[in-house]
Amino acid sequence: MKRSAKSALVALTTGAVGAAIVVALPLPQASAAAVGSATGYASGNGGTTGGNGGTTVRATTGTQIHQALCGRASSSTPITIEVSGTINHGNTTKVSGSSCNTAADKIELKEISNVTIIGVGGGAVFDQLGIHIRDSSNIIIQNVTVRNVKKSGSPTSNGGDAIGMESTVRNVWVDHVTLEASGGESEGYDGLFDMKDNTQYVTLSYSILRNSGRGGLIGSSESDTSNGFVTFHHNYYQNIDSRTPLLRGGVAHIYNNYYYSLNESGINSRAGARAKVENNYFQNSKDVLGTFYTDAAGYWQTAGNILDNVTWSATSSDHKPAGPGMASTTTVSVPYSYRLDGASCTPDVVRSTAGAGTGIRTSTGSCSATGPQPTTPVPTTPGPTTPAPTTPAPTPTQPSGANLSLSGGADGSSKAGGTSYGNVKDGSLSTYWSPSGTTGSISIKWSAATTVGRISIREVSPAVTAYRVLNGDTGAVLKTGSGAGVISFTPTSLKKVTFEITSASSAPRVAEFETYAS
Repeated sequence: MKRSAKSALVALTTGAVGAAIVVALPLPQASAAAVGSATGYASGNGGTTGGNGGTTVRATTGTQIHQALCGRASSSTPITIEVSGTINHGNTTKVSGSSCNTAADKIELKEISNVTIIGVGGGAVFDQLGIHIRDSSNIIIQNVTVRNVKKSGSPTSNGGDAIGMESTVRNVWVDHVTLEASGGESEGYDGLFDMKDNTQYVTLSYSILRNSGRGGLIGSSESDTSNGFVTFHHNYYQNIDSRTPLLRGGVAHIYNNYYYSLNESGINSRAGARAKVENNYFQNSKDVLGTFYTDAAGYWQTAGNILDNVTWSATSSDHKPAGPGMASTTTVSVPYSYRLDGASCTPDVVRSTAGAGTGIRTSTGSCSATGPQPTTPVPTTPGPTTPAPTTPAPTPTQPSGANLSLSGGADGSSKAGGTSYGNVKDGSLSTYWSPSGTTGSISIKWSAATTVGRISIREVSPAVTAYRVLNGDTGAVLKTGSGAGVISFTPTSLKKVTFEITSASSAPRVAEFETYAS
């Protein structure tokens, strides 16, 4: 899906370090509520609190989620549903009741209000099963992964949308989620985050959207302009063809997002829409802002954005890119306070906070992250009455067999000066790769599919505190954990495997990234 882009580096200097004050930074709460408070437009129109103040139930199947909704006293009785495990077509059925209106082929939040769905424990993955919100209000979705939802092929769900909203939806906060596909429309996928038919007061924050033809839309046609008041902040868009988002009518506030590899177009403001676009970082991308595929113009106000290796197409009647200067064409005021990170640090802040399973960490508004640690329990230090071990804990045994990295290539996120991606696969512990900050990713890749079931991350000195191992072909998460060293997972056939550092005590230095079949 990825296409090449010519080099260009432009920093738009106006407002590069924002000084607005945030209303409320997310704070940890008990497990019976979402973590933190809704930001952006979801904080307006009376606020978005989800199921706070109601009962809490645990669900490990889609059917149990529907049963929780149907078991309430009414369709507006507050409830928090803690989800763990994999939710799919095999464990999701329609459930009936006076307080719900569910379906068998999706997680259906229809004609209801005051609901929180939050991933807990080892994580919650909605696999090939979309989440649909219709005629509903006051909904929070947090700390979950939704992947590979299809509109054609088999199985199908939710019109191919990972999360879709339609028909008089109000106050939805989607936070710290990972939304991913494995291709575009020709492969059976549609949008990752879609809103239409009178959907308003929505915030998407600290989330990852990747490997899709379409990031998402606000308005399904040029006449569907009743949607809007949507905030997008601290999200990571990676390998997306277009629609980041597509905005038809209405107002969107888009700040501190990291866009990497937008292959055809990015923010598409059209049909009278107005977008405030500030302190975002666009990298290795094409036509990141403008009015595309229509002659119905949209508008934008820009400040503080950075363009890193961005190219622009020629202007035509139905294709009007903003161009290298990204000059503003309107003014947009927002009704809430917020705090901006500088655009230059946005990639590092977003990589350390965005997505499910990253501990629901948030930005301080000063180029650093704070917040709860990952939800998986960490062993506590033995108390004083517990005898201390007399010998050090054994070092994990290095895997046996051939180190497959030696025959592969390497790439990754931005690297610190004087380091190289290839240093992690040269068989030498005296050379290393280091990210430009405390977070980043390093990958091993091959020209043909290779089965990998174990990796060994050999640091110069321990620094990695949390990680994810990803299938670089699909973006699927193969393993999460803390520390580094030898990491095992279900053997997977792939052309690329990625070690993503989500937090570290200092700048990590990876001497070797070894890969093994088992």
